[in-house]
Amino acid sequence: VKNTSFTPEERVELIRKSVEGIPNVEVDLYMGLLVDYVRSKGAVAIVKGLRAMSDFEYEFQMALINRKINPELDTMFLTASSEYMFLSSSLVKELASYGADLSDFLPAEIIPDFQRRIEQRRLSLQGGK
Repeated sequence: VKNTSFTPEERVELIRKSVEGIPNVEVDLYMGLLVDYVRSKGAVAIVKGLRAMSDFEYEFQMALINRKINPELDTMFLTASSEYMFLSSSLVKELASYGADLSDFLPAEIIPDFQRRIEQRRLSLQGGK
């Protein structure tokens, strides 16, 4: 599916809808370095989710860089459960573009918004038809 990336603001809105019932969860958007954002929040740790070994290699490299910039900062890695290890945003967008049932892949709260956005992108790629 070409050109179906969501803007940062769209991603934030989808995430907010997904976690609105979870206490103590804050969704924010920051366009600078993660270490600067963490420092501005007074936090001392970053939690990263990993799906595959390739995620670990990249995220471990980022953790080392972040630690170099801020030696007080720790990064914790959480692995995805095996049922979601294969999942990627590209795959979900591809499934959505074919009208597949997304209930096993996305929170129910955002499926209508997600499908609507995919349809808008599809129409814009077709020249607004």
